Amino acid sequence: MYTLIIAEKPSAAKRIAYSLSTGKVERLYKNGVTSYKIENNGKKIIVAPAVGHLFLLGEKNKKSQWTYPVFDIEWKPVFLTNRWVKKYYENIKDLAKNADGFIAATDYDIEGSVIAYNILRFICGTEKAKRMKFSTLTSYELLESYKNAMPELDFPQIEAGLARHVLDFIWGINLSRALTLSLKHVNVYKTLSTGRVQGPTLKILDERENEIKNFVPKPFWLLKLSGVLKNQKITANHINGEFWNKNDAEKIFKKCEGKKAVVSEIEIKRYEEKPPFPFDLTTLQRESYKYFGYSPKLTLDIAQSLYENALISYPRTSSQKLPERIGYKNIIIGLSKQSDYAEICKNLLSKDYLKPNEGDKEDPAHPAIFPIGTKPGKLNEYQKNVYDLIVRRFLACFSDPALKEYKKIVIDVDGERFFFDGVKILKKNWMDIYGKVSEKILPDVKKGDELKNVRIEIVYDETKPSKRYNQASILKKLEDLGLGTKGTRALILQTLYDRGYIENKDIRVTKLGSAVVEALEKYCPEIISVELTRTFEEKMKKIQEGEISKEKVIEDAKKVLTKILDNFKKNEKEIGKELSKGLKEDDTIGKCRCGGDLKIIKTNNKFFVGCSNYPKCDNIYPLPRNAKIEKLNRICEKCKTPVIKIVRKGKKSFEMCLDPNCQTKAKWKKTKKS
Repeated sequence: MYTLIIAEKPSAAKRIAYSLSTGKVERLYKNGVTSYKIENNGKKIIVAPAVGHLFLLGEKNKKSQWTYPVFDIEWKPVFLTNRWVKKYYENIKDLAKNADGFIAATDYDIEGSVIAYNILRFICGTEKAKRMKFSTLTSYELLESYKNAMPELDFPQIEAGLARHVLDFIWGINLSRALTLSLKHVNVYKTLSTGRVQGPTLKILDERENEIKNFVPKPFWLLKLSGVLKNQKITANHINGEFWNKNDAEKIFKKCEGKKAVVSEIEIKRYEEKPPFPFDLTTLQRESYKYFGYSPKLTLDIAQSLYENALISYPRTSSQKLPERIGYKNIIIGLSKQSDYAEICKNLLSKDYLKPNEGDKEDPAHPAIFPIGTKPGKLNEYQKNVYDLIVRRFLACFSDPALKEYKKIVIDVDGERFFFDGVKILKKNWMDIYGKVSEKILPDVKKGDELKNVRIEIVYDETKPSKRYNQASILKKLEDLGLGTKGTRALILQTLYDRGYIENKDIRVTKLGSAVVEALEKYCPEIISVELTRTFEEKMKKIQEGEISKEKVIEDAKKVLTKILDNFKKNEKEIGKELSKGLKEDDTIGKCRCGGDLKIIKTNNKFFVGCSNYPKCDNIYPLPRNAKIEKLNRICEKCKTPVIKIVRKGKKSFEMCLDPNCQTKAKWKKTKKS
């Protein structure tokens, strides 16, 4: 007999086995899966891996025809749709037969807890198990986690996770079916989807899109002074800022014309800027996007790989706290052995004490993201960048505040005041470790200094609309609104891209995306309600805190969803009409020479651009296979056909016009011949 430890992935199983073993590690290769047989102080243990979820929710009695609402659901083995997973299922099933005890050693979060719980109850036939809790895959922490394992499973977290899965599934399957079936009323056969968090996220993006589209610029005028002060060219703005009446600006302009410009005031302030907080997942994703352009999902995948290689702590955290128990000094000593950080670490280790600058956000399960201190093996470029970002952010937290000097210089021209300002960094401190340093150094001047070559001009400008969300800023918005979780927001965003609802880095909502929002806003606004989604997010938190039952939340959700779906069904035909308009517009990428619309045509074997006036116009253009086509709303100067962007997974994207014989593609043919 032995204790069976269940790990979330094969790499984690291996680390757990080698960390816990007090003797030889024996590999057990069974059913095509490697498990590990070990002993810990005489106690026999087998460590077996899963591959994430081995069970997912599905419809209980699946009907041949699509209908809704669907509430009769159950957990089903993943191998029913993914045969590759079955060997992990069978391996755990065989090993469970002779086990006299079980330990869940999956990631300590909602998803990890659900993974372990389903394996235990459906495969091992028990809900009695101990629970290991760890934030890193280091040998020391895994061993401590084993020694101090919780006596039973983390049921509040499990209950919250089960509720979330049920709500996400019934919301997704029912609303996606409703949208798709609505299109059949107008003879359009295309699968559409929405979800509990996906819908409100799309609404937020569409609101910004409409705000930009409907924005009416307001004109204003600026008075700018330029000249030379102490051999340095400067530009100063009138102290009033914007002039909303041009006459007001012109009066001051005439008053100042030909007059002396003299330094009248000098304001100097020194202040400290504290180091940044350690990374929580959302901040890491935002910074990774800022510096490298990595999508939130890509950043999470990279961070997960670094965690599995025991280089960083668990990345799915909302904490900005670094508890002392992680061992600040030992981590920095470890990092000092890497040449890139040796000098930084030397300076930090010379401090009397180490105390990080922490933020307010906490996570009961895990601390902020931090490097373990061990030297990495071979990393790819993506991993190197994210690892370096995490290390530098961590080290910067322990550094001293930067010292900055703000200077403001006021110029007097016949009683009219103009100013310019700048910031000089006196002591970089943490800025030498993390981030890009920028400063604007002003000339050393004194009151009474006169400017040379003075010129004053009136500059016309207009108010600008709000910027489009990018992948980093929408993540922050969702976090602020309490929509989704730290681990799911990136996936929700990626789904909106995959469905064709949004496009581009500066996120634009497509015609289809807007049509979905507009149709739902008109007939079923609850589907995209931020408030409703946030209400259920708060209820799921209360499950985890033991304040409300999982069953109560699920029942509440079913009642709300039933009401929404009844209303949807009444308006199904009208919703289908609204959606079909968006689909038609979304497939159009430009105008044909005959005046028709050029549309993307997809058949079983062909993928091309054709004219809406077919068969009168048989103008067609080929498109690359296995690629995503993005409209650019631009015309080629040479052939006058629309320019599109070609995006292929794992390859560099490029732009091209539709005409294969265009002059711009002359070099392409030469390259192919050579």
